[in-house]
Amino acid sequence: MTGSLQQKNGKYYIVLSYQDDGKWKTKWVATGLDVKGNKRKAEELLRATLLDPPQKESSECDILFHEYIEVWLQRAKQRVNIVTYEGYETEVRRYVLPYFKDHPLKLTDLNRRKMQNFFDYLIKTGRKDGRGPLSPKTLRDIKNVVYQPLKEAVKDELIVSNPCEFVELPKPVRFEASYYNAKQMRDLFNAIKGDVLEPMIKITALFGLRRSEALGIKWDSIDFETGRLTIKHTVVVVKTIVEKDNTKNKSSRRSFALTDEALQLFKELKEAEAENRRFFGTGYHESEYVFKWQDGTPFRPDFVTRHFKMLLEKNGLPPIRFHELRHSCASMLLNEGFSLKDIQAYMGHADITMTADLYGHLDVARKEMLSRNLANSIFQ
Repeated sequence: MTGSLQQKNGKYYIVLSYQDDGKWKTKWVATGLDVKGNKRKAEELLRATLLDPPQKESSECDILFHEYIEVWLQRAKQRVNIVTYEGYETEVRRYVLPYFKDHPLKLTDLNRRKMQNFFDYLIKTGRKDGRGPLSPKTLRDIKNVVYQPLKEAVKDELIVSNPCEFVELPKPVRFEASYYNAKQMRDLFNAIKGDVLEPMIKITALFGLRRSEALGIKWDSIDFETGRLTIKHTVVVVKTIVEKDNTKNKSSRRSFALTDEALQLFKELKEAEAENRRFFGTGYHESEYVFKWQDGTPFRPDFVTRHFKMLLEKNGLPPIRFHELRHSCASMLLNEGFSLKDIQAYMGHADITMTADLYGHLDVARKEMLSRNLANSIFQ
């Protein structure tokens, strides 16, 4: 027999696992101890229970699935970074818990059909704001969140197989991003002159940055002597803003040669920072980030998204997401004749497959050149 301590609704529980007639069974034993301040007592009680276990006759696992997910969330909080955890928690509380609280099922009673019923329900009910069905991507994100606690339940020997394994979901739909061409980008730059986001928008579009990368630019990212910008910090958010001294992946850490325009822009921002520090005095918020308010407070990610949308609407420009400045950069590079391999390095993609999936259909100029060269070889 083995046992472990688990937390549920602020209390410690002892989970016993043992074999009976060749089958693994479990029993949850309430300790009555609050989680806060009682870890040592709970551990002592666990040791005592293992020495004198309860009778096996009443040993079925009776924890409900929605209760077990709460237990798993607490475990996940200790294992993953805050952004990943908040993503898990958002999906669980928005979609999973409401359904399984209304349709309570024991963890041991779950099967593939019941899990399929859950996802079929999500497909039919759609988004919580009533604006259409959930996207195939969102459904897969939810499946991933549900799959993980069930996988852990298998490891804990609470269930023998994962009932989420063979759930069927709608096929993914290829997302076609919107892009600006060079003329539209010039129109955008003309329209936003003097706006607080003007410098950040220009740098994002010029270097094809992710929002998190642009917001993460600090003064130590810029070498004014060599004229280079290095992407090495990020700022991301789900519910909590998280500043990280690393990038999305190893390939995302990259360096750019600054154009004269970009170098001048950063110099002007540095001068403005010094003026603002003098003006605000003790009220100035010291920060190493480049893109920020006059009082030194860095821009919030959600502000950037909302304000960019407002700018486009105000100036009658075609609607695109802030992230699609990055796509626009890649599109223009392709139209200039650069290869997908060049784009991969510039965008910081982990492998060229991602680059090809996103931009392969836009590689028009190169495909036309290949066709012309082949025609010349065949017909001349």
